[in-house]
Amino acid sequence: MTAYSVTATRARTGGPQEDGPKIVEHVMGWALVVVVAMLVTQLGLL
Repeated sequence: MTAYSVTATRARTGGPQEDGPKIVEHVMGWALVVVVAMLVTQLGLL
């Protein structure tokens, strides 16, 4: 059994899917950036 055949038969354990809408991913990422920025400014860390 070669290394390729071992990795090819391994089951997926989750992680990002290839078929999701990318715009939702970008919007959620920017929303997280805004929330972290608001938290930093409210705590006076900047």
